[in-house]
Amino acid sequence: MSMQKEISQVLGVKATIDAGAEIRERIDFLKEYLLSYPFLKTLVLGISGGQDSTLAGRLAQLAMTELRDETGDNAYQFIAIRLPYGEQADESDAQKALAFIEPDQSLTVNIKEAVMGTMSELAEAGQTISDFNKGNIKARQRMIVQYAVAGHNSGAVIGTDHAAESVTGFFTKFGDGGADILPLAGLTKGQGKELLKELGADKSLYEKVPTADLEENKPMIADEVALGVTYLEIDAYLEGREISEEAAKTIEGWYAKTAHKRHLPITPTDTFWKK
Repeated sequence: MSMQKEISQVLGVKATIDAGAEIRERIDFLKEYLLSYPFLKTLVLGISGGQDSTLAGRLAQLAMTELRDETGDNAYQFIAIRLPYGEQADESDAQKALAFIEPDQSLTVNIKEAVMGTMSELAEAGQTISDFNKGNIKARQRMIVQYAVAGHNSGAVIGTDHAAESVTGFFTKFGDGGADILPLAGLTKGQGKELLKELGADKSLYEKVPTADLEENKPMIADEVALGVTYLEIDAYLEGREISEEAAKTIEGWYAKTAHKRHLPITPTDTFWKK
């Protein structure tokens, strides 16, 4: 089996999808998860204004609406959280996403003070933190807030990881990569767009250039620039289509060196990391 096929199988990618069927399957997945754990009554997700959190948020809201209708239990709620670091340059995009999602509850928690407090304490301890490392602190602080809200509201935290991010490890370990449930798993970036189109989202919500926006020295740097490969190439690779040898090598390189991100903490019996 080729590495391309093996990776696609591991990540559960389909070469083609029926958008309507995928939406139904993923809503049912969220509902089944909650019904399997009666103590869970809420789903929590940070909304950035990007494609992935917009899609995951809308799926979560639809799942909760159906659960309330089917069970008569109004405790089922979706909580969307805005988690800006100071003032977010693309705040209008986040508000547009929230208007589309129509969450049951919407909160805003600014993480800047917490991040700066951590940076100050690290400096006092003689630790010089790079801009890249500070970006990871921001991502992890956002997840701290989401888990705090989930813990207070008998909830589970949704992650937005999908196949195109997973194959490259383009997420922060125990930051946006830390979650309880991943409703977008197995989807490519383009397939996520198909689902948003099917859900009636405005084009601006899925045509926006994807950015992580964690590094202050590289504000709003596009994912594709950071990765050195385009999402079109990543999607084509995952869907089993032919791409350039250079692009395939880049994708497989990311996959190999970020294996630790797709695995729980390593134990003595684990072997995946050994060369």
